[in-house]
Amino acid sequence: MDSTWLDQHLRDSESLVGWLRDAERTTGVITRLIGHLSSALSAGQRVLTCGNGGSMSDAIHFAEELSGRFRGDRQAMSDPAHLTCVANDFGFDQVFARGVEAWGKSGDVLVVLSTSGNSANVVKAADAAKVRGLTVIGLLGRDGGALLSRCDDAIVVPSQDSGRVQEIHIKVIHLVIEGIERELVPQNYA
Repeated sequence: MDSTWLDQHLRDSESLVGWLRDAERTTGVITRLIGHLSSALSAGQRVLTCGNGGSMSDAIHFAEELSGRFRGDRQAMSDPAHLTCVANDFGFDQVFARGVEAWGKSGDVLVVLSTSGNSANVVKAADAAKVRGLTVIGLLGRDGGALLSRCDDAIVVPSQDSGRVQEIHIKVIHLVIEGIERELVPQNYA
């Protein structure tokens, strides 16, 4: 079996990690994301997440890291959202917007994940969040798509490959969670 594709895959991933490491491009954004989320959580606000397919898995991963434990024991900071009831009653394009309507309030944060930036149900969630005064944080891919203009802050991974975009999203999620914990539970890092 020709393994050329495997080497290319690893080189592409390595290149994107290098892109993420670039302080001018991304370190400042990651620091701002940590600030947005830490401020909201320390003020008793909620963090909501959404995405489709693999991005939904990443969104749930983000939520479970907030509600469970990342590095040390601490109070739960979030909970994952609903899905099938709204899809059945209102249609799949409303699943995340209805969640924002149900739980989102001014001062909360919505984290949207999309490898294309154009998922209609995620775009509708961002629109619902803006109407309610939530801060919208994006973990996006490609050129950011329609979601980019709806985000207050975003990391846009410059790749057309959804798998590579999701790899960087997971890295950013882990960096942000650790940053939040370092801000809000510094004793876990002493």
